[in-house]
Amino acid sequence: MTEAGATTGADAVEAAAVAPERLASRARARHWIVFFAIMIGVVVLDQLVKAWVLASFQLGEAVDVLGEWLRIWYVQNSGALFGLFRDQAVLFAVLSIGVMALILWYHGRAIAGSGWLATVALGLLLGGAVGNFIDRARFGYVVDFVDMGIPGGWRFYTWNVADAAITLSILL
Repeated sequence: MTEAGATTGADAVEAAAVAPERLASRARARHWIVFFAIMIGVVVLDQLVKAWVLASFQLGEAVDVLGEWLRIWYVQNSGALFGLFRDQAVLFAVLSIGVMALILWYHGRAIAGSGWLATVALGLLLGGAVGNFIDRARFGYVVDFVDMGIPGGWRFYTWNVADAAITLSILL
C-alpha cells in the first residue's frame, strides 16, 4: 500500500512512457505554429506591398529603382507561372485550392520525421500560394511588380512577394 500522493514504481514507468509522447506532441505543435506564422507573414507582406503598388502605380507604369537592373513595373498576370496559359485565372484559382490542401497535408506528415527546414519551406510555399490565390479570387489576375534585367535588353519574368516566397521554398 502507498500513502495518498505517493507514487509507485508502476506510476513512474507510466509517467516515463507518457513524457516522450507529450514532448513529441509539443514539438508538433511548435512546428504548426511556426508554419502558420510564416504563412501568415508572407500573405500579409505580399498583400500590403500589392496594395501599395495598386494605389501608387498605373498599369504598365515602370519606375527605375536601380536603373534598368531593378524597377517597379505594375503588370497583371492572368495566367500561371511566368505568364503561361494567359486568361486562366479561375482554373488556377481552383487548382491553387488543391495545392494548398496538399501542402497542409504534406506538412502534417513531414513534421513527424523532418526538421525545421521542411516547416519553413512549406510555410513559405503555402504563404506564396495563398497570396497569389487571393489576387486571382479578387481580381482575376495576379499583381506582379518586381522587374529585373540587364541593361540593354534581357529581362527576367516580373514577380511579386508571393512568387519570391515560393522560389525561396523551392531552394530550401
